[in-house]
Amino acid sequence: MPSDKNRPFSSPVVDGMERAPSRAMLHAVGFTDEDFQKPQIGVASTWNMVTPCNMHINRLADHAIQGVDANGGKAVLFNTITISDGISMGTEGMKYSLVSREVIADSIETVMGCQGYDGLVAIGGCDKNMPGCMIAIARLNRPAVFVYGGTILPGCHAGRKLDIVSVFEAVGARANDRIDDQTLHAIECEAIPGPGSCGGMYTANTMASAIEALGMSLPGSSAQAAVSEDKQKDCEEAGKAVLKLLELDLKPRDIMTREAFENAVSVVIALGGSTNSALHLLAMASACGVSFTLDDFTRIGQRVPVLADLKPSGRYHMADLIEIGGIQPLMKMLLDAGLLNGDCLTVTGKTLAENLADVAPYPEGQDIIRSLDNPIKPTSHLVILKGNLAPQGAVAKISGKEGLSFTGRARVFEGEEQALKRILDGTVQKGDVIVIRYEGPKGGPGMREMLSPTSAVMGKGLGKDVALITDGRFSGGTHGFVVGHITPEAYMGGPLAIVQDGDTITIDAESQELHLHLADVEIQDRLSRWQKPEPRYTRGVLAKYAALVSSASEGAVTDQQLTDKF
Repeated sequence: MPSDKNRPFSSPVVDGMERAPSRAMLHAVGFTDEDFQKPQIGVASTWNMVTPCNMHINRLADHAIQGVDANGGKAVLFNTITISDGISMGTEGMKYSLVSREVIADSIETVMGCQGYDGLVAIGGCDKNMPGCMIAIARLNRPAVFVYGGTILPGCHAGRKLDIVSVFEAVGARANDRIDDQTLHAIECEAIPGPGSCGGMYTANTMASAIEALGMSLPGSSAQAAVSEDKQKDCEEAGKAVLKLLELDLKPRDIMTREAFENAVSVVIALGGSTNSALHLLAMASACGVSFTLDDFTRIGQRVPVLADLKPSGRYHMADLIEIGGIQPLMKMLLDAGLLNGDCLTVTGKTLAENLADVAPYPEGQDIIRSLDNPIKPTSHLVILKGNLAPQGAVAKISGKEGLSFTGRARVFEGEEQALKRILDGTVQKGDVIVIRYEGPKGGPGMREMLSPTSAVMGKGLGKDVALITDGRFSGGTHGFVVGHITPEAYMGGPLAIVQDGDTITIDAESQELHLHLADVEIQDRLSRWQKPEPRYTRGVLAKYAALVSSASEGAVTDQQLTDKF
C-alpha cells in the first residue's frame, strides 16, 4: 500500500474522524474504503464536442484513469473548457481564444487546489488548452504528466492531402477565381476527416513537441495519431508514470528548468514550428519562475537549424512524421550534435539523454527531416525583430522561401475584418505591407490570430509580394512574410499606432529589424498627437483579461502584474 508521503494533499481532505463528511461525498462518486488510502490523481480532460481536436479525449481520459487505478492510485476525472480557433477564426469570438488559455489554467489550478489531489494527468488536444494545462501544472508544482491528444489524419481531395489551412487558403483562391464554388465546397467537406489536432506543424503539434522536449510528456507522446492504440497506451502509461513521480518526489519545476526550456525552443526551431510557441513558452516559463525572454529565442536560433519539411511552409503532415518515427530521432540528432542538454530530467524519472539512448535514426531515404549538414534553413525561422516599430520586440516567421527582407508601403487597417475585406476585393496590391493594429492582448482584447487574412494573401497568389505586420498573432498554419506580437502594442501607445498609409516599412530578418522609415522627430510628433482609443469591452471576461494581461513580449500572462503589485 502506498505510504502517506504520497498523499500530501489528499490526506488532509479524507483522513480522520472529522473528515467523515468528505468521505461520504466521495462514496457517492465511487470511492471505496480502500481508495481513501491511495494517492488521489486528478485527470484533467479537455473533452467537448466544440472541435474535432478534443472530441475523442473523453475516451483517452478513460485510459489514463485505468493507468492510475491499475497502479495503486485513485483517479478522479474532471473537465475544463476548450474553444476552437479554427471555427472562431476571423470573427469577434476569436478574441476569447488566448483568454481561454488563462481560464483553463485557472480552472485546473482551482479544482486541484480545492480537492487536494496529489498528482495530475492533463490531456490536451488543441492550441490553448495545451499551454493552459502546462501553466496550471507549473503553478501547482505537484507530480504531473501531460498527454497530447494526438494529431488528426489528413483529408484528401483530388489526390491532394488536406487540412484546415487548405480550406482557409481555398477561400482566397475562390476570391481570385482560381477555383469554383464546387471545388471550394468539396475541400470544405473533405479537409477534416475525424478527431485530432490540426495536421501540420501548426500550434498544437508544435506545442506537443515542445512539451515532450521539455520533459513533461512521455517519449513519443507528441507524434501519435489521435485515434490509435499508441495514443491509448500513452494515456495508460501516463497514469502509471505520475504515481512513480510521487514515489520519486519529482515535481514539474524540477523538470521545467531553464535548460529544459532551451531544449524545447531548439526542437521547435528544428521542426519549423509555430510563432505561438514564443508566446506560450514564455508564459509557461513565467509560471515556473524561470527567467526566459525573447532574447533567448534569438540566441538559440543562431545555432539551431530548421530541419523539418512540414506544413505550413513545407510539404508534409504530422501523420507523415509519425510514420518515420516522430520527433525522437530528431531529438537524438540534436543531442548528439550538442544542441540539446541531455542532463535535464523528464517525467520518466530519467534524463533526456537516458530516454534517447536507444532511439534508432530515421529510415534511409526519408526526406521529411533533413540532416544537420543539409538544413532547410541554417538558423531559426522564428526571428525576433526589434527597431523603431517594435522597441520591445516582435516575432517574425521567415522560412527563407519568402526572402530575408521586405520593404513596402504601409496599408493600414484598424482591425482584422477590414484587412480581410480589402485583401479579398483586390485593394491590397503587390508591394504593400499590410498593417493590422489594435489587435494586441489589451487592445483587441485577446490578441486574435490572423489566419484569415494571411491565408487570403496566399490564396490570392500574393504570398511573396506582400508582407503583413500586426500586434496580434498568427495561427501555426500561417506562412508568408509575416510579423506579429509587435510590442508595445498600438493600444498602449506603441509606434504601430501612428503608422499611416503610404509610410515605408522594412522587415529585415538578417539585421533582425522592423523599421519605419520616418525621422525620430516625426515619430515623436505623431505619438504626441495620438489618443488612446476607448476600451472595446468594459465588463465580463474580455474586460478582466485586458485589465490584467501583460505584454506579448512577456507571454501575455494574467498573474505577473499581480505579483508586481504586491
